[in-house]
Formats: sequence, C-alpha cells, structure tokens
Amino acid sequence: MAASYAAGFGEEGRAWIAGLPTLAANMLERWDLERDGTARAGEASLVLPVLRPDGTPAVLRLQMPRQETTAALIGLRTWNGQGMVRLLDHDPVSSSMLLERLDGARTVASIDDDDVAMGTLAELHARLVAVPAPQGLRSLGDIASEMLDQVSRAIMRLVDPADRKLLRSWASAVAELAGEPGDRMLHWDLHYDNVLAAQREPWIAIDPEPLAGDPGFDLWPALDSRWDDVVAKGDTLRIVRRRFDLLTDVLGLDRARATGWTLGRLLQNSLWDIDDGGTMLAPHSVAIADSLLNRRTPANGRPVTTDPPM
Repeated sequence: MAASYAAGFGEEGRAWIAGLPTLAANMLERWDLERDGTARAGEASLVLPVLRPDGTPAVLRLQMPRQETTAALIGLRTWNGQGMVRLLDHDPVSSSMLLERLDGARTVASIDDDDVAMGTLAELHARLVAVPAPQGLRSLGDIASEMLDQVSRAIMRLVDPADRKLLRSWASAVAELAGEPGDRMLHWDLHYDNVLAAQREPWIAIDPEPLAGDPGFDLWPALDSRWDDVVAKGDTLRIVRRRFDLLTDVLGLDRARATGWTLGRLLQNSLWDIDDGGTMLAPHSVAIADSLLNRRTPANGRPVTTDPPM
C-alpha cells in the first residue's frame, strides 16, 4: 500500500501514509471502536476489523480522499445495502468509512463450478445496475471521449502491427457506441474476489468504483475472473463465451452492444498499460476479444481480425 501511494501520488501519497497511524487512532476514538482482528491492506486502502460500542462487528476503511472515494460514497449511499456492503458511517473530510463486516475469507471464487459462480455474480450484478446513476458520478460518455482522444498517440507506442490493428478496431467499436453511453450505476470492478459471503444475504458486493454508463462496460472484470484457471483448462474461447452469455442473459443486455462496450473496456485497460510504458497488448485482453468476436487463430499464432459489432 505504501509503495502504491508513493508511486501513484508522489510526495502527497507518502505524506498520507505517514499520517495514517494518527488517522486510524482518531477514527477509532471518534466512533468509539475496538480493534477486533488483523489489519488488511490493498493498493488503495487499509481495513481494520472493529467492534462498535454495542458489540456489532464492522470494518474501518481508510483511504486518501480522491475522486474514486467520493464516487464510492455516492454509490454506497445510493445502493443503501441492496446487494452492496452497507455504509454505517463516514467522515467526509478524511473519506474514512465504517462498513458492515462480511466474511472476508469466502468469496465467489470459492465456488468450484464456474457456471454457478458466474451465475451468482450475474444475478448480483443485475441488481446493482438496475439502479439509475445519481448526480455526481463520472459519465461513460466522457470516459469514451477521453479514450478516443488518446488512441492515435497510444498506437504509435505498440511495436506489433497486429496489436495496432486490434487497438484501432476496439476504438472503432467505442466510437460506434459513444453517443449512447447509458445511465445505469456501474460497479466498475465486480469480479469474483469482490463478492463476499454474508449473513443478511448470501453474497454481497464490495469495493465499488461507481460510474454512470452502459452495463456492457461493466462485464470485463467478471470475464477476467480467475483467469489462470481459464487458461489452464485450455478452452479459453468457450469459457469466455459461456461467461459472456450467462452475464448478458441475466442482465438482459443486447449482445452486440455488450461486446462493443467490453472491447471499450479492453481499450481502456490497454491505454493504461501503454501509459505505464507497455508496448504490447496484454495476452488476456487479446484472448477475451478473440473469444467475443469468434475469431479463429491461424498457424502463425496471430488472431484473424474481424470487424467489431456495429
């Protein structure tokens, strides 16, 4: 977490990390919380298991205030515990959150049958995107416009002409859809490990990064879930297509539009990779695109490019 903040935010990030022990102590005192377990940290936040004054288990989540944390608060308040972890309290100055405690040791990834796991995630996903996006969230339309503006520069950094052609095709798919970006509230990171077991509902989503847009843009994290297992089974096209069909069936999505927006998500991920110095498209991104477009791989190992859905 400290390394992530230093790399992503420089001196501001290092200063926030230095002040984290004081912030944690202040929040524990403010909400009269008692520590109740081992702290956990990811790249963006520190999570402390705690007990509230009445003995109710909860978690204290600490993260630096930024656009993503503001969006998360908007989403948590709007979903209000419906399929989503419940926000119990928050501090608007520090962006600290007090959340209900779920079973962090058991995620949807613990379900061995991939169809059952994906079906479980899809049903939860359908509940979340049924909610109209409130004011204050970023729009997929704005994000699509920003991505398209970056494509011409990004293409020049790719060393393989086949990768350049793929990136152009993904951008074309986004350009076709950008005029109708959608108005649902998206989770933006709903994969197997962001769905935890709970008592009040069997499964509940965590860690949203809400965005206003088309649910098709929200499918990639699910398609990419447990990717090493997908590759190990040696049938990537079938598994990805099966996952995509389950998701679009349960969410009631038009498959051509969902394919186009998923290519848009691959475009977004690739632009981030290129901005970080990457010079090739990620193999799993290419594999997912190949699966959705039903391209066949010739003897030379490079995918045959087909036109994106209109």
